[in-house]
Amino acid sequence: MSASRRREARLLDAGEIDLVKRSHHPELDAEDDKALPELIRLLRERRDRARDVSRRQRRELRGKAAPSGASRASDNTGTREKAALLAAAVKRVSKEYERRRNADARRRTVSGARRALALKRAAGDPASGRPASRTADEGMNPVPNQRDAPSGAINQEGQEIAMRRGGGPR
Repeated sequence: MSASRRREARLLDAGEIDLVKRSHHPELDAEDDKALPELIRLLRERRDRARDVSRRQRRELRGKAAPSGASRASDNTGTREKAALLAAAVKRVSKEYERRRNADARRRTVSGARRALALKRAAGDPASGRPASRTADEGMNPVPNQRDAPSGAINQEGQEIAMRRGGGPR
């Protein structure tokens, strides 16, 4: 659920109000692309601190931790809501940052594709130098193996040895 500006002003301090205000849309659109990561970092620091204070207060309420101030915490709903407001601001700014990154990547992809198409068209038709029909030239040429003996010589030689060993022809 979104919180009103009055509720934000009640829960946040002056620095946090400024950061959260920058995360809302009219101001967020005016932010520079280079400034968004810094805004995300600052909001995360504030969110983490509020979350840690809320957890400490909850432990104090349950009696598991000693009070950090003069007295024990009586409630942590304000700090929990503060952390939720800051988390929502981080989510808004992160979503805008991703949207801008994706738009930039899409723009670069489109410009690269257009450049490649222009280069392809400038290169001309690759089939312009080819013949109109597919015709074979001389075809493949046999390459004789120099290490092989002439055809049949090895087989004949092997038969002679076998015949001598076997005692002659049968």
